[in-house]
Amino acid sequence: MFPIQDTVRSRDLPIVNWLIILANIVVFLFEASLGPRQLEVFIHLCGAVPRQFLADPGLVQVAKLFTSMFLHGGWAHLISNVWALYIFGDNVEDRMGHWRYLLFYLLSGVIAALTHIFLTPTSTVPMIGASGAISGVLGAYLVLFPTSRVITLVPLFFVPWFVEIPALFYLGFWFVSQLFNGLFALAVSGPVGTYGGVAWWAHVGGFAAGLLLVGLFARRRVRRFYPDEYWAW
Repeated sequence: MFPIQDTVRSRDLPIVNWLIILANIVVFLFEASLGPRQLEVFIHLCGAVPRQFLADPGLVQVAKLFTSMFLHGGWAHLISNVWALYIFGDNVEDRMGHWRYLLFYLLSGVIAALTHIFLTPTSTVPMIGASGAISGVLGAYLVLFPTSRVITLVPLFFVPWFVEIPALFYLGFWFVSQLFNGLFALAVSGPVGTYGGVAWWAHVGGFAAGLLLVGLFARRRVRRFYPDEYWAW
């Protein structure tokens, strides 16, 4: 299933969401300009390595929790992340406001990284990617817009079908899949957690952070009479 768009229109221009997307693209283009050896050094310099963080949790390692959010391991990694952020982030920013949304995004990413670090404490593989922070956005979206629908591309017998799936089902299924993959990764790889090259627990931690933190960051809505629940947004 590939999401195309949601049925909730944003009211304000999602400036912060677009800037985050742009930052991820610019950093990736910089990565693409490096040679293999330089790229490896750059990833280890800016990625969050669980074993290093737990051995010396100083300012340098804390900074890597933030820098790692803007690194990606390939075009597919980048596109899948920024596309999800493009679909769901604008609505969450609408409900939080620009600066609250930025703080929420970064905090979700940090919590996601820490979840991965503490569940894979001996891993020496750098964790990179915006998916932990974006998982927080997905969790917030689920709380804020539980009855919205996600228009999804479903390739059925090589024929593209476009289906509207309730966000509650789509995001709920996504979270359960991440949780089971994370449990399987621990069973297969143990505390190293390198199965599949995906930081599953960062996704789980980020999503949980979004669910729990959204109430602190979402602006209180003023009750007005609109034709339907999401007309004002």
